[in-house]
Amino acid sequence: MKFPRMFATVGLVSASVLMGSLITTNAFAADKKKAIDPNRETVAKPLTEKEKKRREEKLRKELEGPYRKWLNEDVLYIITDEEKTAFKRLSTEDEREQFIEQFWLRRDPTPDSAENEFKEEHYRRIAYTNERYASGIPGWKTDRGRIYITFGPPDENESHPSGGSYERPYEEGGGTTSTYPFEKWRYRWIEGIGSDIIIEFVDPTMTGEYRMTMDPSEKDALMMVPGAGLTLIEQMGLSSKTDRFSRTDGTRLGTGTQPTSQKMNQFERLQQFAMLQKAPAVKFKDLEAIVNSTVKFNILPVQVRADFMKMTSSSIQTNVTLQLERKDLQFQNKEGIAKAAVNIYARITSMSRRVVNVFEDVVSVEIPNEMLEKGSTGASVYQKSIPLPPGTYRLNIVVKDIYGGTMNNKELVLNVPRFDDETLGMSSMILADQIEKVPTRSIGTGQFVIGSTKVRPRLSETFTRDEKMGIYMKFYNFQADEKTNKPSGSIQYEVVKTGSDKKVFEFSEEVSSTGGTEVTVEKLLPLKSLEPGQYKLRMKVTDKLRNQTLTPSATFTVT
Repeated sequence: MKFPRMFATVGLVSASVLMGSLITTNAFAADKKKAIDPNRETVAKPLTEKEKKRREEKLRKELEGPYRKWLNEDVLYIITDEEKTAFKRLSTEDEREQFIEQFWLRRDPTPDSAENEFKEEHYRRIAYTNERYASGIPGWKTDRGRIYITFGPPDENESHPSGGSYERPYEEGGGTTSTYPFEKWRYRWIEGIGSDIIIEFVDPTMTGEYRMTMDPSEKDALMMVPGAGLTLIEQMGLSSKTDRFSRTDGTRLGTGTQPTSQKMNQFERLQQFAMLQKAPAVKFKDLEAIVNSTVKFNILPVQVRADFMKMTSSSIQTNVTLQLERKDLQFQNKEGIAKAAVNIYARITSMSRRVVNVFEDVVSVEIPNEMLEKGSTGASVYQKSIPLPPGTYRLNIVVKDIYGGTMNNKELVLNVPRFDDETLGMSSMILADQIEKVPTRSIGTGQFVIGSTKVRPRLSETFTRDEKMGIYMKFYNFQADEKTNKPSGSIQYEVVKTGSDKKVFEFSEEVSSTGGTEVTVEKLLPLKSLEPGQYKLRMKVTDKLRNQTLTPSATFTVT
């Protein structure tokens, strides 16, 4: 049975792990000076302005071409300052290509699919702004283009493309005036900024180039015309139009001394204006910071394991599984439901600390209040599947109980195996509490799914006598018979109790495969006849045509 390729990657590039320095030294000149004056002490000096400019020019030339365009055009509005700094420090094309790949993977909202919807939507927005907002400069360079690319289309758009007569809202003073062309965009919610965000764009030059403004009165075309376009306050004689030019809140609203709404507060408007210029915030930033630190938290117990399944010779499906005991979680009661939630942030790096993959998610548990005592005794299991090339990696995982505040920073080594096409190979052996076939539409997708089978590992490898222990494993590169095109081999199973060689279970079978050289083992072992204690499962797999043998084993406990 062929193992279908599964995609589940999200990538993060962290400035703390990206290396590369553009600083060089002139060893020849230093040696020459030393030869002239051998007794002269060598003291490191700060770079001169000329040297700094020379190196900046070198960096600029290195970033010429597609990389400079990608940095200064494609992702100008969505790349963070840390990422930009890290990118500029890279010294080779391979590093830059890897950075760009991880940049998009980091933002992929659906890592289980082959498409990156974020990337596709981003370039759609750029094309849209170039089509709709160009005004002597490309649409992506305009203020409307920036906001549209960063935050998407507004929930509401009040457009006045020709300006003209305008009835001011009360918070702007009321009354009728004439305006320049303007648009007022409203977003119900922007992550990291807040709710009910109003953004105004004004075209005071009548050229089609709208600019974002903090002053709602900037659109008033009669601002400088004495006695024209008066507000209601000014019409009633409670304020003079000249008072607009002595305001200290950064606007020229004709509201006199009347109090304004909180949204019109100058600091609120300045804060919003500044936040709209920044790149979107990184999700679960607090967990990312924990990974970047060296502090280890052991407050929230978590079990982690990794299993490896061959996809191709150069790509190994790595299934990272986490298990949390519900008794360690804090439940919050709301409307008769007890809920616990855990943020998960994980980063995979090479041994040189280059970021290879990042994923983050939220695991939640909801239990009716009346079943809380019983439901909180179980465990919650989470799994992420990531394709990795063979090699050695470092995995950092941070878990944080949202309601309890406890967390844990776990680190382990991933030894991703390399499978030789000419020798018999095997995947990880998984002892599972659930093995079942999935519907056709779910093949190869979702948590715990390997091909057409859902395999949920039991990380504690502890089972009760009334359970059936699942055994799942794959064997690769069986020699196929030239006539039947089928493998010829056998698999022997035996279970012995730890501390003795007494066999409590023994079984053998001939291998069968519909996929030619790959054989899959899917077994359910009843445990009712086993006494409580620790046991060892041994397998002996033989390829009779190649005369090769594998002997995988695993331990488990029966209670």
